[in-house]
Amino acid sequence: MSTGADPDATGPSSFGRGQLWHGRFDVAPADELVEFTQSLGIDQRLLVDDVACSKAHVRGLHRAGLLSDDELGAVLGGLDAVEMEFRAGELVFAPGDEDVHTAIERRVTELVGPAGGKLHTGRSRNDQVATAFRRYVVRELGVLADRLVDLAAVLADRADEAGTGDAAAYLPGYTHLQQAQPVLLAHHLMAHAWAFLRDVDRALDCRRRADVSPLGAGALAGSSLPLDPDGTAAELGFGSRFENSLDATSDRDFAAETLFVCSLVAVHLSRLGEEVVLWSTDEFGFVRLDDAYATGSSMLPQKKNPDIAELARGKAGRVIGDLAGFLATLKGLPLAYNRDLQEDKEPVFDALDTVRLGLGAVAGMYRTLTFRTDRMAASADSPHAAATDLAELLVADGMPFRAAHAVVGALVRRSLDEGLPLADLVAAEPQLGERALELLEPGASVRRRTTPGGAGPGPVAVQRERLAEALATARRRCGSADADRALG
Repeated sequence: MSTGADPDATGPSSFGRGQLWHGRFDVAPADELVEFTQSLGIDQRLLVDDVACSKAHVRGLHRAGLLSDDELGAVLGGLDAVEMEFRAGELVFAPGDEDVHTAIERRVTELVGPAGGKLHTGRSRNDQVATAFRRYVVRELGVLADRLVDLAAVLADRADEAGTGDAAAYLPGYTHLQQAQPVLLAHHLMAHAWAFLRDVDRALDCRRRADVSPLGAGALAGSSLPLDPDGTAAELGFGSRFENSLDATSDRDFAAETLFVCSLVAVHLSRLGEEVVLWSTDEFGFVRLDDAYATGSSMLPQKKNPDIAELARGKAGRVIGDLAGFLATLKGLPLAYNRDLQEDKEPVFDALDTVRLGLGAVAGMYRTLTFRTDRMAASADSPHAAATDLAELLVADGMPFRAAHAVVGALVRRSLDEGLPLADLVAAEPQLGERALELLEPGASVRRRTTPGGAGPGPVAVQRERLAEALATARRRCGSADADRALG
């Protein structure tokens, strides 16, 4: 590639001599400094966003009379060429390119000559990188929200298949991983769906706060040049521009909050994954994984492993680590920009990539797995699971709940200790008797859950309608957020 640069030149366009800031220094930077401080390997994915921000900036310079018509056309053409080279995999990075922002300016100047040296007028890499990074994060949070809605919809669809009426599938509900009370399978699936819809709320709320343009803040104090931060913010589709230049260049709350959103999504995926790991064991036998979403063993021919579920569980620790590590980076930084903030992008990129892939994989796994509802029902039909219903029958007779709890608890203990059928003990108990035996019939307990939001057929049917409304609202919100932004 022809460099087009004069190695003996001085000033801001002296790319042949090294870094953009080299004019202040008498010697070239040490190799160790360059190797330790460069971020090009990480921030290349911001190139398209940085080009868009640069286009808005040079148009603002043109409106301010700082670029002529010819210079504007030349620089915009150079920026278009750099983006096309990048998309085609033809952009060659130079040894002096510390980051993607330096690389763009260097290449534009190679292509268009001295006009490229005006690209950085009134701008610092401090506000430049913050703007490109925010633009990327805002877009990716929209993608994340869409993926979350998709997974919640899969869970809702599987809930429909499980049914919400009296003949609906049911399984044991657990506390402390011990069988507690039967619940409808639809109720269980929708519990996860509500969690992912809360994640949608958080992602879109985080997106709103990230939707602020720092462009025009300069290194930390703004500029003496007649820049137009409102105009560039509007052109880039941001909701607003910064209010304080110090805050604009140093604020990474949006990055930390994005990492928190990703961490909680990862935790919710992990919980769903842990459940599939348990349910797919022979001991539970509640689900059978589709062959396309399971793996085998290199040694054990009979194995069918829930690797997606296990990795959903395992990768949660990685995403939580991204958040914890970045918060530690931020905690001691004085205003305004510090080079420590270069460490913002890698954890955010990693977390967003991880949860985006995880959401797609888990959605596919859940869309295709088979529920073994016969095994679920057989496990849920233990008469001991109706213990609370027996106690509530006594409460309906006027007995204080604590006394009713003690009566039924004693019957359960005798059944377990003496190996006697609970039904026989219930029938022989004067305060319960034959009338209570219907509570021990298969499926009877789950049908008795009637309170709003509960696990029985009536409230679950209402809940399914509410979930449908919530999903539709979430999709509209995701679409509205996309429509409000003019991201090219």
